[in-house]
Amino acid sequence: MSVLDKVDAATNLAKNNELQLLVFRVSDKSDSAYYAINVFKTREVVESKNHFITQIPSSHPMLEGTIVLRGLQIPILNLPLWLGITLTKDEVKKSNILVCDFNGVIIGLRIMSAFRVIKKNWNEMHAPDSYRIGEDNVVINDTRLEDGSLCLVLDYEKLLADVIPHAMVDVLESPINLKDLEIPSKLKNGTVLIAEDSKTAQKHLKQIFENANLSMKLFDNGKLLVDYINSLGENVSKIPAIITDIEMPEMSGFTVVKLLKNNPITKQIPIIVNSSMTGQNNKREAEVLGADGFIDKTKSQNIIPLIVSIMNQNR
Repeated sequence: MSVLDKVDAATNLAKNNELQLLVFRVSDKSDSAYYAINVFKTREVVESKNHFITQIPSSHPMLEGTIVLRGLQIPILNLPLWLGITLTKDEVKKSNILVCDFNGVIIGLRIMSAFRVIKKNWNEMHAPDSYRIGEDNVVINDTRLEDGSLCLVLDYEKLLADVIPHAMVDVLESPINLKDLEIPSKLKNGTVLIAEDSKTAQKHLKQIFENANLSMKLFDNGKLLVDYINSLGENVSKIPAIITDIEMPEMSGFTVVKLLKNNPITKQIPIIVNSSMTGQNNKREAEVLGADGFIDKTKSQNIIPLIVSIMNQNR
C-alpha cells in the first residue's frame, strides 16, 4: 500500500533517538482515535475483503481465524475488539489488515485504514502514569500529530500475550544449563538494571530473574535508567549487567548503549539489547554502538546464560 512505500529501512533512526510510526485508525467514526505502530514491525496493509478468513474452533474471542498470504498462514487479531470497539458488518467489509512481524511471529491486525507514516524523536513519546495503572492497560505511550491530535501507541506485546500466549517467551522454560551454570559472584550479589517499557515484557523478565534467584531493578524507559546510573557515583562498578529494549519513550535503547559505552565510567558494564525488533540491521547497529549481546524477546528465558557468558568473556 502506498502509505508504506515511503518506508525506508533506516536503522539509524533509532540510533539518532528517532522512530517512524505508521498511524492508523480502527473505526470510521469521526471522533475515533489515532493509533500507531513502529514501521519496522509492519510488513504491508491488505484489503480485508480480498482475503477469506478460516475460523479456528475454540480459539480466543479476539483471534478471528487465519488468512493465507503468499503461502503463509497468518492469524488475524481483532484489534478494535481488544480496544472495546465493535465494528459493523459494513465497517468489517471496508476494513484492512495490517500485517506485522513480532520476533518473526507474523500476525495480521484488523484496522480500518492506514493514515500515514510520521517521524518522531523518542523524547516526543510520552508514557503518562495513567496508562500504567493496573494490569489491563493497553496503551504504552502517546504522541501528538501536527494538528495536535493525540496518537496512542499500544502494548502489542500484551495483545500477543493475551491472544497467542505461545508466541511469547515461556518464562517457565528455564534453560537446561541454568542449573549447571556457575553464576559469577558479581551477578549473584549485584542487581541487574533493566530498561523496558512494556508491562508484559517487564513481567516476563521479573519472573525469569526470580526463577534464577537473582536481583534486578526495572525502569520504564532508557532515560530513567541512565539518570539512575548517573546518580550512583562510585557504586556504578557494582552493576553486573544492563538489559535494554530498543523502543522506549524519552530515550531509545540505542541511545542508552551509545551514552553508557562512550562513558569511561560505565563502558565496562555488559549491555544486552532485548528487543522484538530482531532484524539484522538492528543487531548490527547494537554491536556497532558497543552492545555486548542481543537477544530476541521470545527467547528471553536464555538471558541469564547470555549474561554469564559475556561476564566470563570479559574477565
